[in-house]
Amino acid sequence: MARFGVCAAAVVFLVACLVLHSHFCGPWVLRKLSFQKWRTENILYRLDLDWPKFSEYFTGVTFCVAVDSLNGLVYVAQRGDNIPKVLVFTEDGYLLRSWNHTVDTPHGMFASSTPGDQSVWITDVGSGTFGHTVKRYNSFGDLVQVLGTPGKKGTALNPLQFDNPAELYVEDTEDIYIVDGDGGLNNRLIKLSQNFMILWLRGENGTGPAQFNIPHSVTLDSVGRVWVADRGNRRLQVFDKDTGEWLGAWSSCFTEEGPSSVRFTPDGKYLIVAQLKLSRLSILEAPLTESIGQCSVISTIQLPDQVLPHLLEIDGKTGAVYVAEIGAKQVQKVNSP
Repeated sequence: MARFGVCAAAVVFLVACLVLHSHFCGPWVLRKLSFQKWRTENILYRLDLDWPKFSEYFTGVTFCVAVDSLNGLVYVAQRGDNIPKVLVFTEDGYLLRSWNHTVDTPHGMFASSTPGDQSVWITDVGSGTFGHTVKRYNSFGDLVQVLGTPGKKGTALNPLQFDNPAELYVEDTEDIYIVDGDGGLNNRLIKLSQNFMILWLRGENGTGPAQFNIPHSVTLDSVGRVWVADRGNRRLQVFDKDTGEWLGAWSSCFTEEGPSSVRFTPDGKYLIVAQLKLSRLSILEAPLTESIGQCSVISTIQLPDQVLPHLLEIDGKTGAVYVAEIGAKQVQKVNSP
């Protein structure tokens, strides 16, 4: 009986230490314990404790992450003064290089590469010389392309202007989908051709079909649909990628908070969605038919408070998930089986 009392006291003492550490030193300990592994009915994800090799690489607020699965590269964009804005890692977590040329305030990013070209696109919401633009760089930070009017926000289409462009998605055809903006003048989804001509545009501020309140993330599924995280309206909206026709919306899964990021797993069976203020990731069952059906949550993972997952990306080859956390100021990698 005495031995039991000692063990119980030890357990209470350990829990108290963890709570005190989390309160005074941040959520690191509880995060590491709670994020070791999480599962759905058929999927098991495990935190990669060796990615990156040194957490000291992150010196600012990590807003977004992109994965070049063709070349085995991972890009991280962070905000802060007198720091490198873009970090380039290997899939194993080794830092290759960093740069910040012409990057003001990064918000979203997407890696788009071919066998002979390594490119990363960045949406910039800064108010400085390079803000309110969508820019393409090579892997070494050389500026290749600028969309928008640098340093000037606006609503114009000719020339094209942005106001806090949130994120983009680039197809294999090099067609580009941009959600504009993150709390700015515009609430719209724009599709551009590979020659940067506007193919169609949807959206305005509002709560109705094809209207947005902070369109924050965009992705495509395998059957030709565009999915937009309509964060302020607490829903995912869906459009036909060829015509821009509105196909429906999912809102029942987001009664507490809207989605801040959305991506599909490589097999197309699931969507992984981040909810920023809830510090939560959700796995949703993807519709495999023409109808989008109803939203169905397969599983969730509750991160510790104030981790704040902002945007995520999934490796198209390995299925690994990279989560940019603006509260924890880091990017974490979780591996699929």
